[in-house]
Amino acid sequence: MKIVIQRVSEASVTIDGNKVADIKTGLLVLLGIVDDDTQEDINFLVRKTANLRVFNDENEVMNKSLIDIEGDVIVVSQFTLQASTKKGNRPSYIKAARPEVAIPLYETFVESLEKEIGKKVQTGQFGADMKVALVNDGPVTIIIDSKAKE
Repeated sequence: MKIVIQRVSEASVTIDGNKVADIKTGLLVLLGIVDDDTQEDINFLVRKTANLRVFNDENEVMNKSLIDIEGDVIVVSQFTLQASTKKGNRPSYIKAARPEVAIPLYETFVESLEKEIGKKVQTGQFGADMKVALVNDGPVTIIIDSKAKE
């Protein structure tokens, strides 16, 4: 499981002209799932997302977490995070989990994150053609792979 976390001053998701998610200060999390992802991967990434100190304190030092600032979150499924570009110029998505595997893991990730931060997590719609808009604050963008645990 991979996530791309972007610290945002605002973000939204629009599907078919309808805004389905809209936040101010917080995180936009793009989530890519593979077939062998488990609850352990979810637990690791949820803890990291909620507790990663990427928000500024009173001294303008990144020393506060999402929980500390009571920020909001949008989680968007993104199978392209699992793209392989090793061979040729067309990415291969063979490692990305099929919907029957990915959807329950995606939903569990969102539910687990809600419990961890104590508030509702907004989402896109799995498999939909989404228009994601954001103002990346910083910019701060962090990639975490639950298999690498770096």
